[in-house]
Amino acid sequence: MTKLLIKNGRIINPASNLDEHMDILIEDDKVKRIEKNIQLDNEDFKLIDAKDCIVSPGLIDIHVHFRDPGLTHKEDIMSGSKSAAAGGYTTVLLMANTNPKIDNIKSLQYVQEKAKKAPINILQEAALTIDFKDELVDMDALHKAGAVGFTNDGVAVMNTNVLRKAMIKAKELGTIIALHEEDNKLIGLHGINEGSVSNSLGLKGAPRVSEDVMVARDCMLALETGATIDIQHISSKNAVDMVQYAKSKGANVIAEVTPHHFTLTEDAVLEHSTLAKMNPPLRTYEDRERIISALADGTIDIIATDHAPHTPEEKSVEFSKAPSGIIGLETALSLTITELVRKNRLSLSQALSKLTSNPSTLYKLNKGDISEGKIADICIFNPNESYVVDKFYSKSSNSPFIGQKLFGKVKYTICSGKVVYSD
Repeated sequence: MTKLLIKNGRIINPASNLDEHMDILIEDDKVKRIEKNIQLDNEDFKLIDAKDCIVSPGLIDIHVHFRDPGLTHKEDIMSGSKSAAAGGYTTVLLMANTNPKIDNIKSLQYVQEKAKKAPINILQEAALTIDFKDELVDMDALHKAGAVGFTNDGVAVMNTNVLRKAMIKAKELGTIIALHEEDNKLIGLHGINEGSVSNSLGLKGAPRVSEDVMVARDCMLALETGATIDIQHISSKNAVDMVQYAKSKGANVIAEVTPHHFTLTEDAVLEHSTLAKMNPPLRTYEDRERIISALADGTIDIIATDHAPHTPEEKSVEFSKAPSGIIGLETALSLTITELVRKNRLSLSQALSKLTSNPSTLYKLNKGDISEGKIADICIFNPNESYVVDKFYSKSSNSPFIGQKLFGKVKYTICSGKVVYSD
């Protein structure tokens, strides 16, 4: 039996509202004991000293792109897993916009088989429609085969009738539809907010309303069908208000936000150019403030990275030709600590709930909890230790945060009782 003893740490477990200095004993893959001052005299065990550190559930990211299959020069399941572990993540949900797309059992099984060799938990969402067009996938078969949800992330589902049918089926299956909310017909150029910055660059960007109209439609469809939907990477203050309204009416709407959307504004494009290009785009100070207030009041449930690797060659072109997206797994926790916790916008427990227990509960993952008897997926980090972002375990390095000083250093990541990352 393998034993791991974590001593001297402050355990924050939002799932059980535990916040106390205690020790954790792990035996094999499970949490065996949580007590003060555990002693294991004359026993064979590995000791981790968590002095000055927070011991939390392993982080969970419901929105990740590992580019596997088809685009593995940017990332693959193994490199992405190492990047995730370095960021404190023990569970990630992969998007379906690979090449080929995950719209059939064969493609789903390819990922599931490869994921068995990964050091962390890899789950896969299936495409909602075949090749992201207008024909629904076999939702019954894919759900039965282990797809944890359905999404055409990367593009919006424009056919309202198809989406409504999908929601009715998702309600029947008890699964989630995750939605990328941008109406392309209202967008001049993806990746930059239509406003003062785009105007100064002579570009016609993506206006806030291109997101707002889609969120409004889909919230009302969720209210009518009873389906659970996830509004992905929310960026507009009006969209936040619509989610809040839909929830008040009883709609089963989940909202997620990325660290870059609660940290940066459209001004970052002037400093970082294509490294600040993403869909939906970085918007205004008012949008960012509304997002942060919605994290605090619970309107936004989850922090998710939308980890989107691209090569330097792909990003090192003129703005209009570069792909959208940035990597995020290795900076997400630190940005949350630096921008939200240290600035007193969220408590540490609130922040960790958005990264652990909330995604687990809402996506029915049975993770995000380090109570006794649970699987030992654990993140140990020092919230007061600073570092400068300079290198990544990811194959890609497309991040506007390179060179920035952040707080919240991950020291250990433990998945199923095994140390999968140590600083």
